[in-house]
Amino acid sequence: MSVTRLRLLLAAPIALAALAASPLDPAARAAVSASVRSFAQQVAQGITQDGPRAWQRYFDSSPQFFMAVNGRLQFADGASAQQGIAALPGVIRRISLRWGDDLRVDPLTPDLAVVAASYTEELESPDGHKRSERGFFTALAEQDGHQWRFRNAHWSSLPAP
Repeated sequence: MSVTRLRLLLAAPIALAALAASPLDPAARAAVSASVRSFAQQVAQGITQDGPRAWQRYFDSSPQFFMAVNGRLQFADGASAQQGIAALPGVIRRISLRWGDDLRVDPLTPDLAVVAASYTEELESPDGHKRSERGFFTALAEQDGHQWRFRNAHWSSLPAP
Protein backbone atom coordinates (compact mmCIF):
# COMPACT_ATOMS: atom_id res chain seq x y z
CA MET A 1 0.00 0.00 0.00
CA SER A 2 1.40 3.40 -0.93
CA VAL A 3 2.10 6.04 1.70
CA THR A 4 -0.39 8.41 0.04
CA ARG A 5 -3.14 5.79 0.14
CA LEU A 6 -2.38 5.02 3.77
CA ARG A 7 -2.58 8.71 4.68
CA LEU A 8 -5.94 9.01 2.94
CA LEU A 9 -7.29 5.96 4.77
CA LEU A 10 -6.12 7.34 8.11
CA ALA A 11 -7.41 10.87 7.45
CA ALA A 12 -10.87 9.87 6.20
CA PRO A 13 -12.32 8.83 9.58
CA ILE A 14 -11.01 12.00 11.21
CA ALA A 15 -12.56 14.19 8.51
CA LEU A 16 -15.87 12.32 8.70
CA ALA A 17 -15.93 12.60 12.49
CA ALA A 18 -15.34 16.35 12.26
CA LEU A 19 -18.19 16.73 9.80
CA ALA A 20 -20.53 14.55 11.84
CA ALA A 21 -19.71 16.41 15.06
CA SER A 22 -21.25 19.69 13.96
CA PRO A 23 -23.90 19.33 11.30
CA LEU A 24 -25.94 22.45 10.71
CA ASP A 25 -29.66 22.17 10.20
CA PRO A 26 -31.26 24.72 7.83
CA ALA A 27 -32.14 27.13 10.66
CA ALA A 28 -28.58 27.05 12.04
CA ARG A 29 -27.14 27.54 8.54
CA ALA A 30 -29.40 30.55 8.03
CA ALA A 31 -28.43 32.02 11.42
CA VAL A 32 -24.68 31.60 10.80
CA SER A 33 -25.05 33.02 7.30
CA ALA A 34 -26.96 36.08 8.56
CA SER A 35 -24.42 36.65 11.34
CA VAL A 36 -21.44 36.44 8.97
CA ARG A 37 -23.15 38.71 6.42
CA SER A 38 -23.67 41.25 9.19
CA PHE A 39 -19.99 40.90 10.13
CA ALA A 40 -18.93 41.50 6.52
CA GLN A 41 -21.01 44.69 6.40
CA GLN A 42 -19.50 45.82 9.73
CA VAL A 43 -16.04 45.29 8.22
CA ALA A 44 -16.84 47.47 5.19
CA GLN A 45 -18.39 50.18 7.38
CA GLY A 46 -15.58 50.09 9.94
CA ILE A 47 -12.80 50.30 7.35
CA THR A 48 -14.58 53.09 5.50
CA GLN A 49 -15.30 55.10 8.67
CA ASP A 50 -12.16 54.44 10.71
CA GLY A 51 -9.46 53.98 8.09
CA PRO A 52 -6.88 51.28 7.43
CA ARG A 53 -5.97 50.58 11.07
CA ALA A 54 -9.50 49.28 11.59
CA TRP A 55 -8.37 46.06 9.88
CA GLN A 56 -6.75 45.13 13.20
CA ARG A 57 -10.24 44.59 14.64
CA TYR A 58 -11.25 42.16 11.89
CA PHE A 59 -8.21 39.93 11.36
CA ASP A 60 -7.37 37.18 13.83
CA SER A 61 -4.16 38.05 15.67
CA SER A 62 -3.23 34.40 16.34
CA PRO A 63 -0.34 32.46 14.80
CA GLN A 64 -2.90 30.56 12.65
CA PHE A 65 -3.82 33.69 10.67
CA PHE A 66 -2.41 34.21 7.19
CA MET A 67 -3.26 36.44 4.25
CA ALA A 68 -2.34 36.19 0.60
CA VAL A 69 -2.66 38.92 -2.03
CA ASN A 70 -2.63 38.07 -5.72
CA GLY A 71 -1.10 34.67 -5.07
CA ARG A 72 1.64 35.85 -2.72
CA LEU A 73 1.78 35.47 1.03
CA GLN A 74 1.40 38.97 2.49
CA PHE A 75 1.16 38.07 6.19
CA ALA A 76 2.34 34.71 7.54
CA ASP A 77 0.62 35.09 10.92
CA GLY A 78 -1.47 37.40 13.06
CA ALA A 79 1.52 39.25 14.52
CA SER A 80 2.88 40.18 11.08
CA ALA A 81 -0.62 41.26 10.01
CA GLN A 82 -1.02 43.50 13.06
CA GLN A 83 2.42 45.01 12.44
CA GLY A 84 1.72 45.55 8.73
CA ILE A 85 -1.67 47.09 9.41
CA ALA A 86 -0.14 49.48 11.96
CA ALA A 87 2.10 50.80 9.15
CA LEU A 88 -0.75 51.24 6.62
CA PRO A 89 -1.55 54.89 7.46
CA GLY A 90 1.91 55.75 6.12
CA VAL A 91 0.75 54.70 2.64
CA ILE A 92 -3.06 54.79 2.83
CA ARG A 93 -4.91 57.65 4.49
CA ARG A 94 -8.42 56.54 3.61
CA ILE A 95 -10.15 53.43 2.32
CA SER A 96 -13.70 53.05 1.12
CA LEU A 97 -14.56 49.34 0.94
CA ARG A 98 -17.67 47.98 -0.74
CA TRP A 99 -18.56 44.32 -1.13
CA GLY A 100 -20.35 43.28 -4.29
CA ASP A 101 -23.93 42.03 -4.40
CA ASP A 102 -22.44 38.56 -4.97
CA LEU A 103 -21.38 38.18 -1.31
CA ARG A 104 -21.50 34.47 -0.46
CA VAL A 105 -21.37 32.77 2.92
CA ASP A 106 -20.90 29.03 3.31
CA PRO A 107 -21.49 28.07 6.95
CA LEU A 108 -19.29 25.12 7.93
CA THR A 109 -19.96 24.94 11.68
CA PRO A 110 -21.63 27.29 14.17
CA ASP A 111 -18.28 29.11 14.49
CA LEU A 112 -16.70 28.79 11.01
CA ALA A 113 -17.83 30.02 7.62
CA VAL A 114 -16.28 30.67 4.23
CA VAL A 115 -16.86 34.19 2.90
CA ALA A 116 -16.43 35.21 -0.73
CA ALA A 117 -17.28 38.44 -2.56
CA SER A 118 -16.20 40.81 -5.23
CA TYR A 119 -15.02 44.11 -3.82
CA THR A 120 -14.23 47.68 -4.76
CA GLU A 121 -11.82 49.82 -2.77
CA GLU A 122 -11.28 53.52 -3.19
CA LEU A 123 -7.87 54.32 -1.71
CA GLU A 124 -6.34 57.69 -0.88
CA SER A 125 -2.64 58.12 -0.10
CA PRO A 126 -1.34 60.60 2.50
CA ASP A 127 -0.47 63.02 -0.33
CA GLY A 128 -4.05 62.90 -1.67
CA HIS A 129 -3.49 60.59 -4.66
CA LYS A 130 -6.59 58.46 -5.28
CA ARG A 131 -6.90 55.09 -6.95
CA SER A 132 -9.48 52.34 -7.25
CA GLU A 133 -9.03 48.60 -6.91
CA ARG A 134 -11.50 45.88 -7.78
CA GLY A 135 -11.20 42.19 -7.33
CA PHE A 136 -12.37 39.16 -5.39
CA PHE A 137 -11.96 38.33 -1.70
CA THR A 138 -12.18 34.96 0.04
CA ALA A 139 -11.73 34.21 3.72
CA LEU A 140 -12.46 31.86 6.54
CA ALA A 141 -14.45 33.66 9.23
CA GLU A 142 -14.22 32.32 12.76
CA GLN A 143 -16.37 33.28 15.72
CA ASP A 144 -14.54 33.56 19.01
CA GLY A 145 -17.09 34.09 21.74
CA HIS A 146 -19.55 36.51 20.18
CA GLN A 147 -17.21 38.20 17.69
CA TRP A 148 -16.36 37.12 14.15
CA ARG A 149 -12.88 37.62 12.72
CA PHE A 150 -11.17 36.58 9.53
CA ARG A 151 -8.90 33.65 10.37
CA ASN A 152 -7.31 33.80 6.92
CA ALA A 153 -7.91 35.81 3.78
CA HIS A 154 -7.00 36.12 0.11
CA TRP A 155 -7.41 39.20 -2.05
CA SER A 156 -7.19 38.95 -5.84
CA SER A 157 -7.08 42.32 -7.57
CA LEU A 158 -7.91 42.91 -11.19
CA PRO A 159 -5.15 44.58 -13.19
CA ALA A 160 -5.53 48.35 -13.60
CA PRO A 161 -7.12 49.28 -16.97
